[in-house]
Amino acid sequence: MEIFGVDIGGSGIKGAPVDLDRGELTQERHKVLTPHPATPARVADGVAEVVGHFGWRGPIGITFPGVVTDGVTRTAANVDKAWIDTDARALLGKRIGQDVTILNDADAAGVAEMTFGAGRGRKGTVIVLTLGTGIGSAVFTDGHLVPNTELGHLELHGHDAEKKASTKAKEDEDLSWQHWARRVQKYLVHVEMLFSPELFVIGGGVSRKAEKFLPLIEHVRAEIVPAQLQNNAGIVGAAMAAAGR
Repeated sequence: MEIFGVDIGGSGIKGAPVDLDRGELTQERHKVLTPHPATPARVADGVAEVVGHFGWRGPIGITFPGVVTDGVTRTAANVDKAWIDTDARALLGKRIGQDVTILNDADAAGVAEMTFGAGRGRKGTVIVLTLGTGIGSAVFTDGHLVPNTELGHLELHGHDAEKKASTKAKEDEDLSWQHWARRVQKYLVHVEMLFSPELFVIGGGVSRKAEKFLPLIEHVRAEIVPAQLQNNAGIVGAAMAAAGR
């Protein structure tokens, strides 16, 4: 069964058809840059461009980098504030001309990893973290998702954690892998204190380079592993949501 998934991020909007039996993209994903300012109308145009690239007709799942309840976007940390309290399901559905399903981006990535990736079959508390423009989080207890946790906004040394430990922070401040790993470590220690997970799954594009920073992280009791679906997890999870999985 094929369903289309779109992942809206702070830096890019990407999508592709997904084989839901295998949790894999069936075609190479298409990506456009997230517009700046990332207003609802301009982002909707980007999503329409990605979907139109494939000429897709059928169910579509779309992720959003913020809290989403019943198709309405409630926060907008890394996109334009006009998204707050926007009926994204109606807006994007009208722009694309098809019904769409909307959910938090990290929740989508987490569901994909728990179904097809590094969290598959794991019990207890599992936390999937996506490191990118910000830090997304998906918290699972015995495989059940607690939605919209947004743990990237936990305060860490007087700042939103994602302002110091995201991939964007590493790039903006030109941090070495070792220096950045220490920041990620402090963040993980803080999250572990609050949730006592058995497993952290580290996702986002930087998970492709996990060997450069995960071995540098110490003082965390939970197992830490890189995401297996890497930066495609959001697309896969979006498609799963559109299929009601």
